[in-house]
Amino acid sequence: MTDNPIISRFMRQTTFTSDEDYKKNLEFIVPLNFNFAYDVMDEWARIQPNKEALLWASEAGEERRFTFADLKNESDQTASYLQSLGIGRGDMVMLILKRRFEWWITMLALHKLGAVAIPATHMLTKHDIIYRNNAASVKAIVCVGDEYVLSEIDKARPESPTLECVISIGPHVPEGVHDYQKEVKEAKPFHRPRFVNSNEDTMLMYFTSGTTGEPKMVIHDFLLPIGHITTGALWHNLDENSIHLTVADTGWAKAVWGRIYGQWFAGADLFVYDHGKFTADMVLSQIEKYRITSFCAPPTVYRFMIHEDFSKYDLSSLRYCTTAGEALNASVYEKFLQRTGIRLMEGFGQTETTMILGTMPWTTPKPGSMGKPNTQYDIALLRPDLTPCEDGEKGEIVLSLKNGKKPIGLCKEYYRDVEHTSESWHDGFYFTGDMAWRDADGYYWFEGRADDVIKSSGYRIGPFEVESALMTHPAVVECAITGVPDDTRGMVVKATVVLGKEWKEREGDDLVKELQNHVKQVTAPYKYPRIIEFVNELPKTISGKIRRVEIRQKDKKQ
Repeated sequence: MTDNPIISRFMRQTTFTSDEDYKKNLEFIVPLNFNFAYDVMDEWARIQPNKEALLWASEAGEERRFTFADLKNESDQTASYLQSLGIGRGDMVMLILKRRFEWWITMLALHKLGAVAIPATHMLTKHDIIYRNNAASVKAIVCVGDEYVLSEIDKARPESPTLECVISIGPHVPEGVHDYQKEVKEAKPFHRPRFVNSNEDTMLMYFTSGTTGEPKMVIHDFLLPIGHITTGALWHNLDENSIHLTVADTGWAKAVWGRIYGQWFAGADLFVYDHGKFTADMVLSQIEKYRITSFCAPPTVYRFMIHEDFSKYDLSSLRYCTTAGEALNASVYEKFLQRTGIRLMEGFGQTETTMILGTMPWTTPKPGSMGKPNTQYDIALLRPDLTPCEDGEKGEIVLSLKNGKKPIGLCKEYYRDVEHTSESWHDGFYFTGDMAWRDADGYYWFEGRADDVIKSSGYRIGPFEVESALMTHPAVVECAITGVPDDTRGMVVKATVVLGKEWKEREGDDLVKELQNHVKQVTAPYKYPRIIEFVNELPKTISGKIRRVEIRQKDKKQ
C-alpha cells in the first residue's frame, strides 16, 4: 500500500513491514460522528473526482463506470429521494439488490441519512421476509424488479405492519411499488441533515443463521468501515492503482468485507460482475477481460478454478489473491500456486467482526493456516474452563473486551436478543464459536465450528482436517464432513463427496475403500470417514459456504 491521503487521517501509521511493526504501531484515529459516505467517499470525490471507483458489467453485455464524483452525485440524489419517502436517522431499510450497481449507491445514501442498511439475499421467501420485517421493524425495502422477489415481498406485506414502502429498481414495477428509476430523477437537491449519526449509532444489520432457531440480528455501528481498513488496504494489499474483484453477493456480509469499505478507503477501483449461475470459466474470463489486479473469493471458488485449463486465459494482470469464508485446503493452495505463481493469503472473520486472523502481505503463508492474529483485536484461544490453551491444543477463538470496551470492527450485539448476546459476550470476552489450534510460530489452524466438532469413541475430530485429507485425492473436487449418530461410537464420520467428471464412472464400493485408505494414510487413521456418499453438488449458502447443517438434518430424517 502506498501513502494514502484518506487513510492517513484515520491511522497513525499506514504502512507496515513485519508482524512486529504491525503489532507495535497499529493505531486508529477515531473522529467524532464518523460517517464513511461523507468522510471517505465525498472526500475522494473532492480530491480525485475523476478517478474511477466502480466498474460494473453484466453477463448481458452492459457496462457502467462510476468515478468518485459520480458516486457522490448519485448517492446525494438517492439520499434526497429516500428522504422524500420519510426515511431518516435510525430507520431500518432492507436491500435486496443482487449485484446491481444501485446497491453501492443506496448503501452510501442510507449512510448519509444515518439510516440502517439491512443487506439481504434475493432468495428470501415470504416467511423469511415477514420474519425480518417484524424482527427488525423494517420501514422500507429497496429491491430488484425480479418477479420472484416482488412476489414474495408482496405476499409478506399484509403481515408486516412496520413496512411503509417498497421501492423497485426495475425492470418490473407493479402497482403499489415505488419506481426508483423514475422517482429518483425527480428528487430535489440534497441537503445534509443537521445531525446524521454518532459513532455508536447502528449503521448496518445482518441476519445470520445458526444451527437452530431463527437468524440472529447482528448490528454494527458507524465505526465498522474504519475497522475494515485492515481488510482492504492491508490484507487485500490494495492501493489507488488496484482493480479489485471480490466474489460475493451483496446479500452476504462478505460484500462489506471485500466490496465497499476497506477497498474504497484504499482508493481502489471495484469491479462488479452481475451474473447468474457461477462458473470458474466466467470468473477467469472476467479477470482477463478487465485486467483485474486483485482477487478474493471463498475456497469453493478456487476449488473449481484449479480444475480449469489456465493456459486458455491471460491472467498476467493478476498480482494478489486472497480467500475467506471458510478454511482453505492446503492442496488447493498448492495447485493454485503451481498454476499462477500467486500465493493465496487467507483471512478469517465473521459476520460479527472484521478480519480476526489473516496472512498479511509481510507474512509468509503456511498452506492451510488461517494466519496470525489481526492486531486490531486482542485474541486468545481458550479451553472450556476459560484458561488459555497451549500451543498445539485445540480451543475456542475469543476476543478480549479490554475494560469492557468494544474493539473497532466488532458488532454491538444481537439486536433485541438478550439470550444470544449473553451467550456470546461474557466473562470479558466475545466468543466466536470457532475452534482452532495455534502452532509454535503463532499461526492458527482451523478445526471447525464448536457445534461441528465430531465426538467419536472418545476422540474429538474437526471436520476440516478430514476434508483437507480427502481433498488431496485427485478424485475429489470438494467434500463435506459431518457426524452421524452411532450406537457404538456415539458418532461416526461421514464424507459427502463431489467427484471430478473423469471419476464419476468409478462411483462404488471400490472407490469408497480407496478414499478411506487415502485418508488413513494422510491423517490419523481414527479420523477416516466410515460412511461416504457421492453427490453431484453440496448444499451451500449463496456466498458459497458449505451447509453442513443441511446434510446433518437430512441424515436425521433417514
